[in-house]
Amino acid sequence: MKKLDHSQTKPTLFGYGLTTKAIAHTLGGGCTFFDDKAQQPYFDEEGNHILPSHLFDPEQSTLEVTTPSLKPDHPLIKSARHLKSEYDYFLTPRPASPFTIWISGTNGKTTTTQMLTHLLASHGAVSGGNIGTPLADLDPDMPIWVLETSSFTLHHTHTASPGIYLLLPITPDHLDWHGDSAQYEADKLKPLLTMGEGELALIPKGLHLPETDAFVVEYDSIEFLADYFEIDSARISFKGAFLEDAMLALAITRVLFDKVDYALINRFKLDAHRQEEIFDQSGRLWVNDSKATNLDAAIKAIKGYGDRKIHLIAGGDDKGVDLTPLFETMQHYDLVLYTIGSNNNRLINLAKQYKIDTVSCKTLDQAVAAIDKHLLLGEAALLSPAAASLDQFSSYKERGNLFMDMVHKLSKN
Repeated sequence: MKKLDHSQTKPTLFGYGLTTKAIAHTLGGGCTFFDDKAQQPYFDEEGNHILPSHLFDPEQSTLEVTTPSLKPDHPLIKSARHLKSEYDYFLTPRPASPFTIWISGTNGKTTTTQMLTHLLASHGAVSGGNIGTPLADLDPDMPIWVLETSSFTLHHTHTASPGIYLLLPITPDHLDWHGDSAQYEADKLKPLLTMGEGELALIPKGLHLPETDAFVVEYDSIEFLADYFEIDSARISFKGAFLEDAMLALAITRVLFDKVDYALINRFKLDAHRQEEIFDQSGRLWVNDSKATNLDAAIKAIKGYGDRKIHLIAGGDDKGVDLTPLFETMQHYDLVLYTIGSNNNRLINLAKQYKIDTVSCKTLDQAVAAIDKHLLLGEAALLSPAAASLDQFSSYKERGNLFMDMVHKLSKN
């Protein structure tokens, strides 16, 4: 990693956020920020100068580093002449150490990053990036960095390159940011442009791959991963989407150290609100998957519990996305839909179109009460909303916590 010289010319920083503030702190403060929320210039406690975005003069800047979230059409991005992402800033030229593994995808990248860091902890791995720790705050003396990498970061990254790139399956997402699905896919595949000969990229099959010197392995199933990397999926305790995440993490350990540690991966604990199983006083299964805020995550949850009847709670702020794939999936399972949230009526209308048994509940407490009347042992009550939570809750965490509280308070049947 770049050893930062506090006497060097400090970059102009776009956006007064977690990433850029960490860079300024590492440089000892005294940096210049341009931020949309700044109404007038001011200094923070570290001597950084924060100015309104419209005051940026590209003639006065020789290097700009942006927070990942600024859109490509943002005036700061469009006017910058020497723009870098935090990846470009810290990882160009590529350091001899740490060895970096980038993980991206539409869903599951946090879990897979956590799993791989868990598997590689004894080898000195730490995780960062989109998972919450900026690169500036990672220990440069640790030999392996496992970086959860967003499509926003990838769009702004032009020169940095991973030692290994793992792309999880993607479905169109953040299209208001990227512009269209083609650009979203291109940004997800962007690391291939800078990777070198013999470096591994593990990519879902069926994407439009650019020319690359990387060694690309295209996968399409758990069965392929099991055969190619010699992993026995039957020895892994996870199921559904989490089984695939575990298989991909183990594939990396196979490549790096020719090792597959089933006992270690099975000790990994999933985050709260990700297919979190709880049982009520009657021994019936309820699943808190409140973090499933988009279609792909909800579809994977349905498939994961598809071996039994599902009582699915879905709904919220879907941001107008095409819900057709969700309902096409529901048609193949023994499932009753309980609708909540601001898109309640939209879900009801689609359910009629696709002939899905549906109960209009509007709120989470009503959905739990309705399911309580019908849920049998051996079935699953699944909260997997396929929508954001802010129409009725402060966060997906609040939604999930309230769901679990309601379940724990149910009387024994």
